[in-house]
Parts: sequence; C-alpha cells; structure tokens
Amino acid sequence: MSLNMLNSSTEEVTPGETSDSARSSSLDQNPGTSTTPGFGSWASPSSLRGPQVTGVTNVNPTPVLGAQLSRTAPPNPVTSGDSCQGDRSSSTDRTSAPILKSAFSSSLVRGVGTPRIGRTPGSTGAATSHHARTPQTEHTVTTCSSAASGAAASVIVAVVEGRGLARGEIGMASIDLKFPELVMSQFADTGAYAKVITKLHILAPLEILMPDTASEKGKGTKLFSLITENFQNVAFTAIQRRYFNERKGLEYIQQLCAPEFSTVLMEVQAKYYCLAAAAALLKYFEFIQNSVYAPKSLKVTFKGSEQTAMIDSTSASNLELVVNNRDARSEHTLLGVLNYTQTPGGGRRLRSNILEPLLDADTVNIRLDAVQELLQNEELFFGMKNVIGHFLDTDQLLSVLVQIPKQETVQVAEAKIMHVIQLKHTLELVGPLKAVLKNCQTALLKAYYSSLEDKRFDSILEQIKTVINDDVAYMKGSLSMRTQKCYAVRPNINEFLDIARRAYTEIVDDIAGLVDQMREKYSLPLRTSFSTTRGFFIQLKLEGVALPQGQLPAEFIKVTKHKNNYSFTVADLVKMNDRCDEALREIFHMSYVVVCQLLSTVHEHVHCLYKLSDAVSMLDMLLSLANACTISDYVRPEFTDTLAIKLGRHPILERISGQQSVSNNSYVSEGSNFVIITGPNMSGKSTYLKQVALCQIMAQIGSFVPAEYASFRIADQIFTRIGVDDDFETNSSTFMVEMKEISYIIHNVSDRSLIIIDELGRGTSAEEGVGICHSVCEFLLNFRAFTLFATHFLELCQLETLYPNVENLHMEVQHTRSAESGAEKVVYTYLLSRGCSEERNYGLKAAEMTALPLSIIQEAKEIASSVNQQLWARQHTDPETLRQRAVYRLATRLLQTARNSRLDPDSLRIYLKGLRRRYEAELQVAGATVSMDTEE
Repeated sequence: MSLNMLNSSTEEVTPGETSDSARSSSLDQNPGTSTTPGFGSWASPSSLRGPQVTGVTNVNPTPVLGAQLSRTAPPNPVTSGDSCQGDRSSSTDRTSAPILKSAFSSSLVRGVGTPRIGRTPGSTGAATSHHARTPQTEHTVTTCSSAASGAAASVIVAVVEGRGLARGEIGMASIDLKFPELVMSQFADTGAYAKVITKLHILAPLEILMPDTASEKGKGTKLFSLITENFQNVAFTAIQRRYFNERKGLEYIQQLCAPEFSTVLMEVQAKYYCLAAAAALLKYFEFIQNSVYAPKSLKVTFKGSEQTAMIDSTSASNLELVVNNRDARSEHTLLGVLNYTQTPGGGRRLRSNILEPLLDADTVNIRLDAVQELLQNEELFFGMKNVIGHFLDTDQLLSVLVQIPKQETVQVAEAKIMHVIQLKHTLELVGPLKAVLKNCQTALLKAYYSSLEDKRFDSILEQIKTVINDDVAYMKGSLSMRTQKCYAVRPNINEFLDIARRAYTEIVDDIAGLVDQMREKYSLPLRTSFSTTRGFFIQLKLEGVALPQGQLPAEFIKVTKHKNNYSFTVADLVKMNDRCDEALREIFHMSYVVVCQLLSTVHEHVHCLYKLSDAVSMLDMLLSLANACTISDYVRPEFTDTLAIKLGRHPILERISGQQSVSNNSYVSEGSNFVIITGPNMSGKSTYLKQVALCQIMAQIGSFVPAEYASFRIADQIFTRIGVDDDFETNSSTFMVEMKEISYIIHNVSDRSLIIIDELGRGTSAEEGVGICHSVCEFLLNFRAFTLFATHFLELCQLETLYPNVENLHMEVQHTRSAESGAEKVVYTYLLSRGCSEERNYGLKAAEMTALPLSIIQEAKEIASSVNQQLWARQHTDPETLRQRAVYRLATRLLQTARNSRLDPDSLRIYLKGLRRRYEAELQVAGATVSMDTEE
C-alpha cells in the first residue's frame, strides 16, 4: 500500500566558582595506582578431587557471605582513600577525613524505605544532622526475566546550575551502580526546567546530588524546589559547592576514560557545568562504594538532547509508556507489550528507547531492517534467542570488574572469584553468538558480528583458562555455586590452596557420613540439605513414616517444621559447619590472591566487554521487538512527511483483550495538520488519541506497528494533555492542571511536534472553556505541528470553515430502540468518520443509564434544549473560503506526491486524475453554497 493511495544555541559560561581551598584539598591530589593485594607467593604441587555429597538439597540460592579475611577491623570508608583511583598507601588518606566529613552535608532525605548502607557524614557546621543513606549494591550477577525493567533503582545523578548570567545552563552527570558508564549532558533549560525533570524521570535515580548552595538554609533555588517536589521518594544529598570543580572533572575523565571512548574529551572540555557535576559525582561514588574505578576503565559519554525525541514525564505517564496508571506492577504498558528481553541490559535499553525515541530516520530504518531479517529468518531468530538467553547481566559484571575495592574481606574475595567464573561463562558465549550472526545480511547485525571479531575476547579467555578449571561454570543453587568457587582455581597452582580444599572435601564427606549414620541409627529417611544461612542441616519428610514415640529424637536440635517437612541439626553437625566455614575462608583467601594476579594481567584488555555489553543489549532488544511482531499482526512503518495509518490498533488494548481491537485510519499531513475529533462520552476518542501517539513512538524506536500500513513523520517532541484530575500535591485544581500542561506545550512546541490534546477547558464554565480552546487552537495553527484535538465543544468544529488545514472527524454511534419498552439505547461503534458529531446531549443520555430520577433527567433535557437553540443558530458558510480550501488541499497533495511518491507512471496518472476529480467536486460544493445563499 502506497502512501499516495491513503487519504538555538546557548553561550557557555565558565562557572568560575571553585575556591582556592577547594583546589588545594585532597580532592585534587594526584591519584595513585592500586596494587594487587599481596598475601604472599605460593608454591605448586598436588591435585585433588571435589567433595562427594549425595542427595543434597539447595534451599537458598544466595552465595555465602563469610567473615572478613582480615583479623583487624575494616578501615573507615572516609579514611581509606580519597583519590579517584585509590592509592591505599597514600599519606593523604589519613588527613582527608575532616574534609570529606564536611563535604557531604545531607538534607531532605526522601524515600525512607529505600535500601541503603553506610551513612553519609553530615555537615560539621550544622546544628542538627540528617543522614542521607547511601545505596547498597549487591554484585551478584544473575539472569533476568523479561521484567527487567522492574529492577531497583541504581543510578546516582549530580545536577548543577549556573549562577548569575549563566542561570538556566544545566550540567548533569549520572552513573549506574550496575554499569560503569559515566553519562554527561549540558543544556539550556527554560524557567519550568522541563528538560531536567524529564531527564531525571528517564534515569529513575536512586539518589540526586546538588550543591549545598542550591538548598542553603531552606531557601532553595527554583530548580532545587522543582526536583524535590517531583522526586519525593528519591534521596537528595547536598554536597559542598567546591566539589563541583570543572578542572577536577576533566582530570578525572582523562585518568579514568577507557581509550575506546577518549574522543569524548573533545566534546566535554568546554562543557564546564557537566564537568563540574562529574567531579562531584565521582568523588561521592568513591566515598559511598568504598571502591574506586581502575585507571582507563570507565566508559564516558556525552549526550545532548538533540539526538532523541523529547517526551515529557507527564506525557510518558498519560500514555502509560513504562508504568500502568492503575497498577504500577501491571504489564499493561507499552514496555510490557514490547518487552520479551532475556537480559537485564536488553530490558534497560528497551525502556530508555521507549522514553527517548530516535530522531534519525536512517538509524531507525537500519533497526527495522534487522527486525525484518529476524522475522524472515527463523534459524537466525531462534539461534540468537537461545544464545542471548544464556548471558548474565554483562553490564553489572563489567561494573564490578573495573572497580578496585579498598577493603579486603572474605565477601570481597568470594565475589571476585564469582566474577571471574561469570567472566569465563560470558566469554565462552561469544563464539556461539558469532556463529549465529555469521551469515546475517543486514547492516546492523553485520556490524555487531564485526565487533565480536575482536581478538581480545579469545585472549582473555585463554588467560583465564590457564588459572581457572575448564569445567568450572556458572550454576544456579547456593551449594553448586559454592562448590564451583571452591574448585575454580586449577590444582597445582598453589600448594596451600590444594591442602585447604582437601580439608574442605574431607569435612563435607564427614557431614555426609554423619547423616548416613543418623539415617541408620533411627531408621528415618534423612537427607542432607544446605542453605547459606544455616549451612548444612538435615531434612526429614514425613510421608508414611512413623516417628519413634511420636516425636523426634532428643539429639535433634534447632527444629523447624513447614507442612510435612522437618528441618533440624545435631551438635556434631554444628561443629562440622564451623570447620567447614573456616576451611572456606582459607580457600577463598588463597584463591583471591590467584584471581587478583589473573585479573591484573587481563585488566588492560577487559574493556572489550563494553562492545559485548552493547551488542548483547541491542540484539536482545531487537529480538524482543521481533518477538512482539510474532504475537500480534504488526507491519513495518515508513518515514515520510505524513502520518498515515491504515487500520491502526491500540497496542496495549490489544494485549489486554487478547484479540484485535477495533481499527481506525489516521491521516495527518501538512495540508491537514490539525484534526478536531468529536463524539459522545465513552465513544473511544481518548483511546484513539493514545493509539496514534503509541504507534508513533513504536515506529521511532525501530518497532513494527499494529496496522495494515503505516507512515510517520519523525516527531522531535510528543506532547499530551490528557485527564481531568486535581493535583493535591501542588494544590492545583483540575483547571489549573490543564492550564499548566497547555502552557508547557505552547512554550515548547515546534513545527515537527506531535500534539495530543484531550478535553481541554472542561474544568471551567462552558463559555470560558470554548474561548480558551478556540484561542489555543488558533495559536497552534500557526505551527506545522501535527495536532489531534478531542473535544466536547462542538463550537470548535467551525474552525474548519476558517482554516483550510483543519479537519473535522467524529466517533460514530448508533441508536437502537427496544421493541418491548421503546427505550432508546446507544451502541458505540468506536469507528472514526469524517465530519462533526451529530450527537446532541449525549451527557444526558449517559445520565439516563444511571439511577438519576426521571424528573431530573426530563428537566435537564428542557434546559439543554433551550440553551442549544441559542448556541446553534444557523451559520452561513463562506463560498470563497470553500474555494480557497479546495485549492489549498490540491496544492498540499501535489507537494506530498512530488516528495514521497513511488508510483509507476500509469498509477501516478490515475492518482492525479483522482485528485483533479476531488478538486472539481469541492469547487462544485462551493458553487452550490453560493446558490443556496442566493435563494435564501
């Protein structure tokens, strides 16, 4: 089906706000390099076997977290290193505590229920100190279901605004605790700070950092007030202004940025505010995590707001892009419709794309090519789906690999061993992924195949296999994974490690033997189980088993019962568990030394995982988009200068109903860019408006759309004004909410925007509502933005006679009358048709369906009839306006055909003849109007 056949730059100002004392503080110390922890060098011989335990049940899949390796107390996080890269032996570490204690003054802590660890030191100058809890990160990498978007917040954002003449210039920096990427942006924002609020909503931060000067003594800046109003469940931390140091920010980036991303330096070296935000963020990250990023390990990117479409947070909520408004846990959202991702990275990428669709049509078409190939090549689709499903959270794995912990505890040691096993597991999947992509045809899939050709993947894997056993693999289950970690390092690398593992094996065998003895002694079907909290314990399932004297033997202690299952232990088993834990500490201790030596050799090459992370998340997202097409009947969209959808459907409604919903055509072009939609309550106007916006977003992220044919104009902004609710938090009535939302649209609209307005002016009197709607419509008609305007004010339909680019449409309803009672019933067709709604008093008809007394209904009808006679006096149509409208429509259709037509000469000739006939018919209507006026 062809489309033809369907009817300012900101001046950057250097902040210059850094004091001399700040420049000489410990924040500016030259960072040192971290050394591998030296627990001593070890000799080789002997090999050993793993523990032989039969019938062991895994109860708790969480890895064991034992005691600290060091017998001494852990160092204070404030005093354990103050440079960005963490020189643990530096003398400056011991002198920096007072400086940092006064650096992170807490204030306005939101979201008390959010998990945090550690307490940020309060300002020393404050009379009272509120402590902002800092986020805890668990570095256990696990596979993820398709509901990856539901993961806990893990992003910390620093925001700073210029002062004086530079007010309105915003610098932002964010870092994800689960992925080592520093994202910076700098832009000018209006007095409403809509861009800042929107970006923060997209990031969904765990914590927001701002200079203490923005919130000094409760007299916060406007930006501070807006952020705290909009993010009441997010922790807010005020940091001394001197840590927002642009020079230090540039130094950090030069020291930490991986070579693959070093070109970002050219982009940000004059972006003073985002550099200042980055400096404070990195310093704060080091403090709360008690670890630092290794030199040349961080992915640093600069994101301007010009590469993606702007969807403000209100519009994202109205359209239910990622959160359902009725039930936050519901998957009835656009994300829920499209999300078939198998990795957390793929889920995060899909979510961010939905909230920030692409602007470049070429990039979108490259994605669409890839999705189309996946749909056409069944072997490629299922082969890629199988391989991607085995990947862990590559982003989080990379994040922990490039961090250097400042403390060496048994938790750190165990985690590092786990990370190496996961790295081996991940690198072993590169080969199968390459094999699946080898014969792909589209540009995007070929590009990712080429990126996986990097020889560093094989090089790192070979180095790992020199130290780690070949058969060690990532497994689910706490005991299975603990065994993998114990025997991860090859035998004969460390003699003492081999001895410790032999001792551990013997203890585990003794535990199995003890349980066997108990089983024979009491003639009960006892079995060995394991959990991370209890260690090894005994389980008994009572099915056809009679207990001696009706109760458990007295030596069974710590008994718990769940339904028909008993769990307990014995004194000897408790002692064996203690010995087992002691042996584990020794094993992890010595394995950690070997693993650290291994990581120090592979560290310089580990940055190739950024390529792998990018490839896996994008391929997972493309697979998800292709998967959505197999569930429903979607079509590939085109990109032209016209929005034209044939038989389009609402994607979320279709998912809820489980079948194809009522479909409607949509047509918006430069010649008819303002569509007024009328119709009674519940006829489907709001659903139709949302349907158009959702299809637009789906197309711009590279997804197929629910329609028979679809063409879109790339929208740089998507605005919505939907809903009639009061906002109690800001003390705004329905009408004030409407006015604020429409004001935002008016101040930010552009010629390439898509605007959805539903029921404007309903919060005030009918006369004022019509006046406001009329004036807003006339203002928007000055732009070439595509506007869909649903209203109950039928007076607005007269705009079609005044402006040639206005189109009237309405939702059809049918009336039936009961043969028995004679009562009239309204049947909603949910079909869109041309012209203005003929329905009158449909509010009264809706009221008749309720329990209102008939006398009230009857009186309301009489009053409404009287008012209607005054409002709907006959209006004459100007014949000259009709002629101008016909000429305008012909001209715009001809321009559209010249730009977009792909018809062959014969088909083009037929189409042009049709345009001429339509033009002549419209002129005849204008002539007939003249005749009727003359007769009158």
